[in-house]
Amino acid sequence: MIQETMKVAQNRQKSYADNRRKSLEFAVGDWVYFKVSPMKGVVHFGKKEKLSPRYVGRYEIIERVGPVAYRLDLPMEMPGIHNVFHVSTMKMCFGERRLVVLEPDEIQLQPNLSYTEWPVQIVDRKEQELRN
Repeated sequence: MIQETMKVAQNRQKSYADNRRKSLEFAVGDWVYFKVSPMKGVVHFGKKEKLSPRYVGRYEIIERVGPVAYRLDLPMEMPGIHNVFHVSTMKMCFGERRLVVLEPDEIQLQPNLSYTEWPVQIVDRKEQELRN
C-alpha cells in the first residue's frame, strides 16, 4: 500500500520534471556557443560579474565524444580551456547571428585563466569629510 503510493508520487514528479526537460543533440559540423561559468573561476572575457557574457564564441563541433559530450574546435589563444563540453553548457548557433563575440587577442590570459585589469582613465574623484 505504502509502496504503491510512493510509486504513484514518484511517477507524478517524474512527469512534471520531464515536461520542463528538453533533450539537446548536435551533429558534427554544427556551430555552437558554450557557457562560461564565473562561479567556477573561468575568465569573464572583458566584463565584470553581471555584465559578463553568458555564452561565448561561435565554435564548430568536431567530434561527438559520448552521448552528452562534444569536442569543440577552440582557437589556440585559449590553451587552458578543455575542448570537451557537456551538452547542457552549449547553445545552438543559427545562421550568422552572434550572441557574444569573444576576441581572445584583447585579453592576455595567464596560465591559471586569470588576467590583469587596468583602468583606462580616471573620470572623477570625490573626497568625503567625516563629522569628527
